[in-house]
Amino acid sequence: MKRFRLIISLFVVLIGVLCFAPTAWAFCGFYVAKADSKLYNQASQVIMARDGDRTVLTMANDFQGEVKDFAMVVPVPTVLKKEQVRVAQPKIIERLDAFSAPRLVEYFDSNPCDREYDRVFQESAPAPAARRVGSVRGGNADLGVTVEARFNVGEYDIVILSAKESGGLETWLNRNGYKIPRGARQLLKPYVRSSMKFFVAKVNLDKFEQSGYQFLRPLQISYQSPKFMLPIRLGMINANSDQDLIVYVLSPQGQAEITNYRTVKVPSNANIPVFVKNEFSDFYKSMFQTAYVKEDRKVAFLEYAWDMSSCDPCSAEPLNPEELKQAGVFWLNNNSNNDASVPPNFRRRFPSSSVFITRLHIRYTRDKFPEDPMFQATSNRESFQGRYILQHPFTGELTCQAGKEYKRSLSKRFEQEAQTLAKLTNWNIQDIRRRMKLSVGNLTYSWWENLISWLGM
Repeated sequence: MKRFRLIISLFVVLIGVLCFAPTAWAFCGFYVAKADSKLYNQASQVIMARDGDRTVLTMANDFQGEVKDFAMVVPVPTVLKKEQVRVAQPKIIERLDAFSAPRLVEYFDSNPCDREYDRVFQESAPAPAARRVGSVRGGNADLGVTVEARFNVGEYDIVILSAKESGGLETWLNRNGYKIPRGARQLLKPYVRSSMKFFVAKVNLDKFEQSGYQFLRPLQISYQSPKFMLPIRLGMINANSDQDLIVYVLSPQGQAEITNYRTVKVPSNANIPVFVKNEFSDFYKSMFQTAYVKEDRKVAFLEYAWDMSSCDPCSAEPLNPEELKQAGVFWLNNNSNNDASVPPNFRRRFPSSSVFITRLHIRYTRDKFPEDPMFQATSNRESFQGRYILQHPFTGELTCQAGKEYKRSLSKRFEQEAQTLAKLTNWNIQDIRRRMKLSVGNLTYSWWENLISWLGM
């Protein structure tokens, strides 16, 4: 996926959304940057499109190295046939990432001497930062391994295996040219015990060369099973540090959550100093790590939850029906208004909605995440986004009484922003104060040194 990390810039400036209704105030403004998966060097991404007991799982391949050394081993609940596996386009994962990434927005204070501003500001100003921030036998029957299916999809050679014991499975994989890390036996054991099958893929070098692709494309598998889970433990075999997993769950119902670990909303809707605009990636990584440690490193963070038919503000356009189908959404042709699985109140409130996206960010290690995450879809359709606010002060001439009061309020506001940033990131409060500069026209002011002269006090 390295090529795609280079193609898309981290910071994107979009046209601001104008606000007319007071109730829309909290979500208007200018979208200026997003915290997408490119922030993390070891981030894996998967899409899970789930309706009932049917799942379409899309797995991004961020493999680094020679393609001849590539091997993917994924526990799956059932034996897969060739028609249940296909190659997906990397662009679809990029689109979901861009659409759902936590974002930075900015507002510009209006003239406080404007009477209309006074009314709107009093009634609808953004809330202050929250305080809570049929089997074919292989030649290794002695190993207890059965080759249930063997086929080719795109540039991949795929076998579906079942096994009686993990040591035999590890030996079979090594004997058959799959370069898997040492120590796989212990992590394979619980999957063998639960009678799961193993989806195993490696690259067919001839077909890869003929395809013209420079990088491996994502694999997408479809299956039917009551198990709604992700087998992440195999990714810990040789992991020397925390691993990041970003899961995009697409559902016709509502938010998805993890049942065997807590699902916690990432800190959001915080007003932070304007200098963060130029270093949003550093801010978000520090903020996420601080929240991760605070939650004892064993939660899943909700970064985004929204009906796919809209967004406010949008960091990218919502996916169109064709893109949603590429992402595995298989129920689009169904009439959701007649679907008994959709509660009647949802059909009335969301007559045109059939896809709800949940973005979950899991940072895990073997000791803190000893179990694979188990998911469930809920009926909760509450919208949420990781969203961080820059509030630029009005810098024009102020002569009215409201303007004088506004000036006096800024010092407290700036200090609150500094303290909020320190609490979110664990950055040193004195360093933050030194970096808090306000650009006014062509001049740059350090607010803690120049506030009195700037306010004319």
